[in-house]
Amino acid sequence: MNTNSVLEESDQEVIESVTDEEIICLWRSIKGSGVSENEAWIAVVTGLALDVAFAKSKPCMQIEH
Repeated sequence: MNTNSVLEESDQEVIESVTDEEIICLWRSIKGSGVSENEAWIAVVTGLALDVAFAKSKPCMQIEH
């Protein structure tokens, strides 16, 4: 199996599982805690980026004996 195809499939699964409505709801929730609209958006985007980054690292982490 090609490593790139595994990563691409993983990326798609993570991104496709999050809806626009969920993103907006999360943004509103963060914004409601007292941060600015821009800071709330940065927090949401950062969270999504971390989800994708760690989803990529899981299939790549293999230990050879």
